Parts: sequence; C-alpha cells; structure tokens
Amino acid sequence: MRIKITLRCTSCGNKNYISSKNKATHPEKVETMKFCPKERIVTLHREE
Repeated sequence: MRIKITLRCTSCGNKNYISSKNKATHPEKVETMKFCPKERIVTLHREE
C-alpha cells in the first residue's frame, strides 16, 4: 500500500515536497538531497 509523505528541510524546517512510498517494502524513513527554495541550495530533506 502506497502512502503520501511530506519531506521537510533539515536546515530551515520548511515542508517543501510531497511524495509517496510503499510502506510494506520500505518501512524506514526517507532521506534525500533536494533543492530548498528558501535557502536556494541543495539540502537534506527527511520524511516527517
């Protein structure tokens, strides 16, 4: 079953992206490098 997740910037705290994942096959939290429009650099974004 796929669920919707939001990705939050670890340095400024803004919710910047919405994505989905299969919770059955990937139960761990998602971490990815994404562009933060507030800081205008690529930062680590983590699932809430």
